[in-house]
Amino acid sequence: MSYPFQINSLDQYEKDYKASVENPEKFWADVAGNFKWRKSWDKVLDWNFKEPKIEWFKGAKLNITENCIDRHLPAMGDKPAIIWEPNNPDERTRIVTYNRLHKRVCQVAQMLTNNGVKKGDRVCIYMGMVPELVYAVLGCARIGAIHSVVFGGFSAQSIADRLDDAQAEYIITCDGAYRGNKDIPLKSIIDDALIGNKTVKKVIVYTRTRTPLSMIKGRDLWWEDEMEHAETQIEKDGIVSFPAVEMDAEDPLFILYTSGSTGKPKGVVHTCAGYMLWTTYTFVNVFNYQPGEIHFCTADIGWITGHSYIVYGPLCAGGTSLMFEGVPTWPDAGRFWDIVDKHRVNILYTAPTAIRSLMGYGLDPLKGKNLSSLRILGTVGEPINEEAWHWYNEHVGKKNCPIVDTWWQTETGGIMISNLAGITGSKPGWATLPLPGIQPLLVDENGHEITEKDSNGLLKGNLCIKSAWPSTIRTTYGDHERCRTNYFATYENLYFTGDGALKDENGNYRITGRVDDVLNVSGHRIGTAEVENALNMHAGVVESAVVGYPHDIKGQGIYAFIICNHMHGDENMTRQDILQTVTRIIGPIAKPDKIQFVNGLPKTRSGKIMRRILRKIAEGDMENVGDTTTLLDPSIVEEIKEKRI
Repeated sequence: MSYPFQINSLDQYEKDYKASVENPEKFWADVAGNFKWRKSWDKVLDWNFKEPKIEWFKGAKLNITENCIDRHLPAMGDKPAIIWEPNNPDERTRIVTYNRLHKRVCQVAQMLTNNGVKKGDRVCIYMGMVPELVYAVLGCARIGAIHSVVFGGFSAQSIADRLDDAQAEYIITCDGAYRGNKDIPLKSIIDDALIGNKTVKKVIVYTRTRTPLSMIKGRDLWWEDEMEHAETQIEKDGIVSFPAVEMDAEDPLFILYTSGSTGKPKGVVHTCAGYMLWTTYTFVNVFNYQPGEIHFCTADIGWITGHSYIVYGPLCAGGTSLMFEGVPTWPDAGRFWDIVDKHRVNILYTAPTAIRSLMGYGLDPLKGKNLSSLRILGTVGEPINEEAWHWYNEHVGKKNCPIVDTWWQTETGGIMISNLAGITGSKPGWATLPLPGIQPLLVDENGHEITEKDSNGLLKGNLCIKSAWPSTIRTTYGDHERCRTNYFATYENLYFTGDGALKDENGNYRITGRVDDVLNVSGHRIGTAEVENALNMHAGVVESAVVGYPHDIKGQGIYAFIICNHMHGDENMTRQDILQTVTRIIGPIAKPDKIQFVNGLPKTRSGKIMRRILRKIAEGDMENVGDTTTLLDPSIVEEIKEKRI
């Protein structure tokens, strides 16, 4: 497969960038010509950030699975689409060709249809990292059902909230999942999430761990039985067929929930055509993907990175995507490197958290590992610190592999600012240049463009985007006003990312982190309000305040200041009880790293908690807590400082 839109030189990047800004309609129409459409578009782009209303390729008809699968079959049917590496290295690897993928996706589409799922219905998918998860995602897309994948580490309560918000009627899950030395009982977590649920009609269960299950008559079905029946319907005389449902360019493809600065998760909606175009375009260009290469993205499909760069981007490009069930440190800290050597991986895309964690094991796990197949390295999820960048470059890439440091968000759908591997230059800790079609802008608190450089000769401000790109967030499911206020209302006619950034004299960008009350823990966004809500549900907790602090591995850790009126046992026991509460309500991912019990919180006279003071204390920057005279009780600050953990 060729990529006429692939950028192959710095000159071409500059030329394409200029064309994408000056005439976006023509630029993206040319790119779109490389995809399979049922009907062409009436208009390439119609947008405003006021409402917001964003429409790409209006009037066009397509199905994204025909672009991910069907169009590749004549020339590449026998080529691997997915290589699956199990959690246990002694278990058999599975190689899924495009022909096999086509058959399985048609089966899932038929299975869902048999069970009453139709276009526009919401299907919640809560599975481990097995190929069946990809089949489920694409099976939904084939019939126009809207998939909403939930990461396997979320609690029953978090799932229940998401099911309720999406008004999902169908669930696909596994009996359990393997992650390192843990077995996660997915189906029983789903059972807990469904207590009191009135909307879910069917739960389809794939067998992975053979965990004993409760199967409810009339509601719960075995994946294997349903797929077997579907197989007889879609395959006749060796020919597999399930016609894909025709979708409008702006029909929703999926809902993916992300934490916000208020407690309730937001259901980010992406639509078919723009998302397809952007994930493919960015995959091919950022990673300089060449046909036949093995791309290993280590993310979970429960997050946007897995959606865009395990499933949709690589498959639309006719690539080979490696999917890993386990964790980088089990059975030992050399597991990533074993996988790279075993499958001759060419592109490795992982998170700074994983790199920092592996650095902690020293160089022994790398001994005897070849890694010569690697051509490109990438990082995602948070800004990478320079020390981790250099370690990754020297010890994994052997100084031969460009590192792409990619900045983007669930809401952006795909990579926005990044160097292009081997084409544009890298700068450790910097995301560098925007992709064609992306127009960043740094503004101050009032929305005015930053023009004054700081003492280091850099522009510093809040990062916004000036115009629509193909995979811009379209809405938050069921609440368009929330989408408007969260992303488009802060600054007029701008998309506000919620991140701060620096810009140097060459136009390179460095992301400095969140400017709102959202933490970035191991590359996952967690709202402080969501964690505080969970803490406050514990019987002994009167009030809490949560802030981020620098963490050697996770990038940002969670520091909780808690007023507790009743200790059950000693402080440590109470801490454990509180952590268990957070795990039950959100999931282990949101557990605070530090809990400090306090007698009071620094509040203004109007009752607002001064989080900037707590942030400074959590960071250990005691001298710079700033003015405390406006506080109701300034002495509280000294007390908190003294007892800092």
